[in-house]
Amino acid sequence: MSSENLPQSPEQQLRKPRVAVVFGGRSSEHGISVVTAGAVLNAIDRTKYDVLPIGITTDGRWALTADEPERMAIANRTMPDVAQLAESEEGGVVLSVDPGSREVVYTEPGAVPKALGEVDVVFPVLHGPYGEDGTLQGLLELSGVPYVGAGVLASAVGQDKEYMKRVFTSFGLAVGPYLVVRPREWDNDPTAVRKRITGFADEHGWPLFIKPARAGSSIGITKVEDASGLDAAIEEARRHDPKFLVESLLRGREIECGVLEFEDGPRASVPAEIPPVTAHDFYDFEAKYIDSASGIVPAPLTDEQTAEVQRLAVEAFDACSCEGLVRADFFLTEDGGFVINEINTLPGFTPISMYPRMWQESGVSYQQLVDRLIQAALNRPTGLR
Repeated sequence: MSSENLPQSPEQQLRKPRVAVVFGGRSSEHGISVVTAGAVLNAIDRTKYDVLPIGITTDGRWALTADEPERMAIANRTMPDVAQLAESEEGGVVLSVDPGSREVVYTEPGAVPKALGEVDVVFPVLHGPYGEDGTLQGLLELSGVPYVGAGVLASAVGQDKEYMKRVFTSFGLAVGPYLVVRPREWDNDPTAVRKRITGFADEHGWPLFIKPARAGSSIGITKVEDASGLDAAIEEARRHDPKFLVESLLRGREIECGVLEFEDGPRASVPAEIPPVTAHDFYDFEAKYIDSASGIVPAPLTDEQTAEVQRLAVEAFDACSCEGLVRADFFLTEDGGFVINEINTLPGFTPISMYPRMWQESGVSYQQLVDRLIQAALNRPTGLR
């Protein structure tokens, strides 16, 4: 029997819903996930919810951490780390995979396991593989625990840029020129791969972008001006993912739009524009998170352009069967059309990140945004839906 159908005791009925904020993880976006967790923990209304912070270390251990958001910020251009926040170097948190129980247990070597109580909903703020890609979502489905954000399929599609683009194309959304290089192709015949890429450049022009297929926060992306830079760029992309993409440069304006699920369905925020970043080749990780390059909210678009990008953002949300929230990224090309670059099912979520800023401008504060996502997750069953 699923836990959402189990009768509740008077104690369960009276207590506040318990939110487990899960953060960190094994991906290269570990640090920014910790920063996001600090912002979410600060924003959760403690009069409405109990909170359990759970950090996942870079080697995959689920650690109990102190509820101290102030320790989760970027300091001296250095990202925070779960290992610095964990209450023990060896203790681990275990979530039951029995859908009849939502009990969380804490264990340490040589000690009696300690029950930490039940969790009513998980707020995952993991970015990248092993968290944002459907793996954590699958575990939570097995456990029967509701969670914020996209389900297994949408998370997986939203993480893999190849299949994301294939889905967009099948739904009639315009994407830019690209090619995919799978691990076996590069391992077996790198010369043939280089020839494919230079042929792609002959057709679409230099520069090209080499990027990991399943990474985010612009990590591992290199702008390549000519063939001499290919090998170094490929090596950097493959450091994060053995599968990589090659994309042509799209000339135009970078426009983003947030989508949030309401009771009557998904709605789009006012869009934002990412202006050219003069200190960086493109809007890379350092520009986003270290140097805090900021966008223009709302984007200076015509009413017609605003309505169009909002429509397309909701279409992308629906095309990938998303839930909860999405940030959709577009190029407004020189011919006046919108080309979708990607969606992010767990976008950057600090108060200065573009997704919350777009909703702030749309009338939904950061605290309201966090509360709405938690309430939507509590009201949504696990399983097929």
